[in-house]
Amino acid sequence: MTDILSWIDVGPVANIPRQGARTLQTETDRIAIFRTLDDQVYALLDRCPHKQGPLAQGIVHGHFVTCPLHNMVFSLETGEAQGPDDGCAAKVECQIVDGTVRVGLTELQAGLRHAG
Repeated sequence: MTDILSWIDVGPVANIPRQGARTLQTETDRIAIFRTLDDQVYALLDRCPHKQGPLAQGIVHGHFVTCPLHNMVFSLETGEAQGPDDGCAAKVECQIVDGTVRVGLTELQAGLRHAG
């Protein structure tokens, strides 16, 4: 595991819709931040390892997200593909502190701007 260089406040958890996502653009990647129906938050790089689909535009169900391009399902907890599919979406550290979502950026991801 890569060491976290810094924790970045993304905003209130209420700004991420339940069973939805928001994105955060860093210098190197776009990060998808998901909120489940039970108010857990998870973050993955915003690209499916199969066809580079935008996972933030996928359907969140339980603690999983389905890629909008070809229905590949990923665990939000681990990034691992489910069922017969192989692959792993890169997990990004994420937490809620006093109602604010924070994302842990590595040295390669430091330097960011909000994407939407």
